[in-house]
Amino acid sequence: MARFPASWLDELRSRADIVQVVSGYTPLKRNGHRYWGLCPFHNEKTASFSVDPEQQLYYCFGCKAGGSVIQFVMDIEHLDFAEAVKHLADQLHMPLPQMEDDPDYQRRRDQRDRLLAANREAARFYHQTLFTPDGQPMLDYLKRRGLSDNIIRKFGLGAAPNAWDTLTRHLLAQGYTEEELRLCGLTVVKEAEPATEDRPARPRRAFDMFRNRAIFPIIDQYGNVLAFGGRTLGDGQPKYLNTSDTPVFNKRQGVYAANLLRKERHLERVILVEGYMDVVSLTQYGVTGVCATLGTALTSEQARLLKRFAPRVYLSYDGDSAGQHAILRGLDILEAEGIPARVLDFPDGLDPDEFIRRDGLQGFEQLPALSPETYRMRRLKEQYDLTTQDGRTEYAKACAPLLSRLEPVELENHLQELMVQTGFTREVLLAQIGRSAPRAVPQPAPAPHRSVPRSADPAVDPAEERLLALLSTGRVPTDIASQEDFEDPLLKSLFVELSHGQSPAALVEAQALEKDRARVSQLLLSPVSAGSTDELLQMTKECLDSIRRRHIQQRIDALQQRITTLSGQARQEALAESIALIRQLNDLKY
Repeated sequence: MARFPASWLDELRSRADIVQVVSGYTPLKRNGHRYWGLCPFHNEKTASFSVDPEQQLYYCFGCKAGGSVIQFVMDIEHLDFAEAVKHLADQLHMPLPQMEDDPDYQRRRDQRDRLLAANREAARFYHQTLFTPDGQPMLDYLKRRGLSDNIIRKFGLGAAPNAWDTLTRHLLAQGYTEEELRLCGLTVVKEAEPATEDRPARPRRAFDMFRNRAIFPIIDQYGNVLAFGGRTLGDGQPKYLNTSDTPVFNKRQGVYAANLLRKERHLERVILVEGYMDVVSLTQYGVTGVCATLGTALTSEQARLLKRFAPRVYLSYDGDSAGQHAILRGLDILEAEGIPARVLDFPDGLDPDEFIRRDGLQGFEQLPALSPETYRMRRLKEQYDLTTQDGRTEYAKACAPLLSRLEPVELENHLQELMVQTGFTREVLLAQIGRSAPRAVPQPAPAPHRSVPRSADPAVDPAEERLLALLSTGRVPTDIASQEDFEDPLLKSLFVELSHGQSPAALVEAQALEKDRARVSQLLLSPVSAGSTDELLQMTKECLDSIRRRHIQQRIDALQQRITTLSGQARQEALAESIALIRQLNDLKY
């Protein structure tokens, strides 16, 4: 987690009204001092999602999601902590703390805003051109590919005219400079060249990067137009031309259609394809969660981005040899990042666009999702002649390292297939893999019944939880209690942080484990703050009395057990201490 000054984070939370932020994703209605709505993190019909503007916390009583406004942005936008903080700070126009003393920060920020605005205007220009005579060839191409007007508008597809500088002149007229257009990758600038013996002098020229191409805007998860891909209509090369890296675009870090992934809720998997048209076609046919890499092989940065949107990734590359090689590399990248993967293996060498136009959504949904080991074994099988003994032997040896990493249950499925393909026995294959066949373990005779001791960890006292919830309201002084009033380690640590002035939202963010974050969110949002201050103080006193009675009773019970083992002076002192504790207990009861 990136380290930001605590005081700066407190200011960020106070400025970022959690009700307003959450309302941008799910409608909220006020009920008492809280707001309620349908949880944006799971499907539900009855509102169980609560937002407390005083505590600046949210909690879902259904799926147990909870936290601060920063945690909400992390979960809903699929960001890590630092990215969520930057996202909120950007919306609130709060400079990041490390940038506050940087005189160049505002210049870089202004430049980024200008470049993004130029890209947005270019995307609008390309899209509008598509429906003019200059864009007719590109529109005809998209229509031949089976695209509807709705899907064209959904992806903001466009057309670059077959002219040298139409876009450049348009953007210059809008007030953008030639240097800004060059930085965006929209305009190519050729400096003047002096005359030589072979040719005359050439003046300085500025012309459009994309000409006579169908245009695919590349939009990030926040809706910013970062770059463009252009598909040539003729025999020109390259077939696809992509924006090079710019101050606002890095092709290794994003994916095509990230803006649509962000809008998908409860995705079980992301389907990663190679080309823009694959994404567009699959989406038109009703496949959800589709995206593509940006002219590069899958990178670790892209894998980590995809992990935010869904728990697993399906690789769905072209059926040609290049696509199959890219799948093998992609599997390695995903495994290195700890992301479960599957492979959709398209038949007949087809790419996803060709397959779904031939077989439709039903055919796509019936494609088997192959495990990485199954897919790798299929590719290995192509390298050996299994009609010969040598081929079967080498194939079995090549498969062994793949299978050695599997759990026994997963291994069993592949062993059966490998036995059939190679003719080797189970024992031989297990030996090659480096495993031994499981032996039957003799079952011992039933032992005489005896009680099994339970865990010594006691249940948390509800009074401790209620006390902490009361103290977190800020309307009850924390010095009314002490660390000794809490036996639960988590509650004790929360009390210490509250005593040091930490806000409830900061306490939630500090929890590394999701179960602790959910517990603290629920605890701090328990309905204890609705009464008057006198009522809160009375409830606090009742909690403290209950806790302290329990602590005194525990000491009395321990003393009475010791007394039976003591004698003489030690016994008399223990009896006197026990009597004094009983008096304290009676004072708390009445």
